[in-house]
Amino acid sequence: MGKTLHLYDVIKRPVITEKSTLMAEHHNHYVFEVDLRANKIQIAEAVVSIFDVDVLKVRTMVMPAKRGQRGRNSYIRRKSWKKAIVTVPADQRIALFEV
Repeated sequence: MGKTLHLYDVIKRPVITEKSTLMAEHHNHYVFEVDLRANKIQIAEAVVSIFDVDVLKVRTMVMPAKRGQRGRNSYIRRKSWKKAIVTVPADQRIALFEV
């Protein structure tokens, strides 16, 4: 058994981009960077308890590392991370994303 994740270890930060803002406004999808070890059930429980909303659906994906190259040497500019797209009901909002 591995170490269990605390609620605030599961969700690292909200991803606020132009695309994620449009998704939040039109489709009630909210995007978060989450821990690589977190599963969909843990992500849903964390969003419910932190933001006090109901979660309809959680979709996850691992964003690949960004690589760079200087001459013959290649290096990792940014390591891989996990993204979660959380869907909430139409009548609920997460105030963190409201501008």
